[in-house]
Amino acid sequence: MKIRTSTDEAINDIQDGATIMVGGFGLVGIPEKLIEGLLRKGTKNLTIISNNCGVDDYALGTLLTTRQIRKMVASYVGENREFERQFLSGELELEFVPQGTLAERIRAGGAGIPAFYTQAGVGTQLAEGKEVRGFNGKEYVLETGLKADFSFVKAWRGDKTGNLIYNKTSCNFNPMMAAAGKVTVAEVEQLLEVGELDPNFIHTPGIYVQRLIECSGYEKRIEKRTVHS
Repeated sequence: MKIRTSTDEAINDIQDGATIMVGGFGLVGIPEKLIEGLLRKGTKNLTIISNNCGVDDYALGTLLTTRQIRKMVASYVGENREFERQFLSGELELEFVPQGTLAERIRAGGAGIPAFYTQAGVGTQLAEGKEVRGFNGKEYVLETGLKADFSFVKAWRGDKTGNLIYNKTSCNFNPMMAAAGKVTVAEVEQLLEVGELDPNFIHTPGIYVQRLIECSGYEKRIEKRTVHS
């Protein structure tokens, strides 16, 4: 049975030192309830693979404050001052990855592709220690696929077999991460019966989802509010 009754139950076997992919882009489409569960559980020495690390007092940023994250694999520090401070002070290990390369590394991991060549990062510090090879007169750097012990994703709707639909820009890193985790845990805003989702619009087939939890009470913050005078 994929359905769990609480986020605590959904993540109860995550141990210290686990590698976890966390969906979302900025604060859009983040599995905030599962992150809150990790905060309560207190699991430490985590490697988190995510586009960024939330903001100082919200989402993944809260796990930085409690020193639960040992290493981040990310493309963007963003507005998170604690992320920046821990990195510059040497408290946090950080693997910077160009955003497109990060997306492709995750997709490759989920597709069973061990490595691929890309032009992104050639001639920079990002290519140091990596294989560089020429194709058609251009240089490419070898990047490895990414997989994780667990993937946390957030969907708008799901059915009881784990088929998922993401809402608009929430369809960012979530679908590819759902395929790249050994155990994928999905939180959904609406949990429907089998057959209630239009099969033509399913983004993640249930075969990729091992655990499912229906959640409510989302804060849905705006990361950086801009207004016109």
